[in-house]
Amino acid sequence: MNGKYVILILAIVLGVLHQDFWNWDSNRNVFGFMPIGLFYHACYSLVAATLWFFAIKFAWPKELVEWAEKED
Repeated sequence: MNGKYVILILAIVLGVLHQDFWNWDSNRNVFGFMPIGLFYHACYSLVAATLWFFAIKFAWPKELVEWAEKED
């Protein structure tokens, strides 16, 4: 499978996971002070940043960059 499709599928999965309805009514705290919803979104942000790093590394259109950097 092409890397672009893997990145696309993972981005769609992240879009679905962003709606963390299972934490909406939870009163649990992580580390004794951080609400579980806030902890979830902090971890979510790290995963999303990692996904976009890999998107730039493996799925970015290199021909577009080459065209933009080409001197006339």
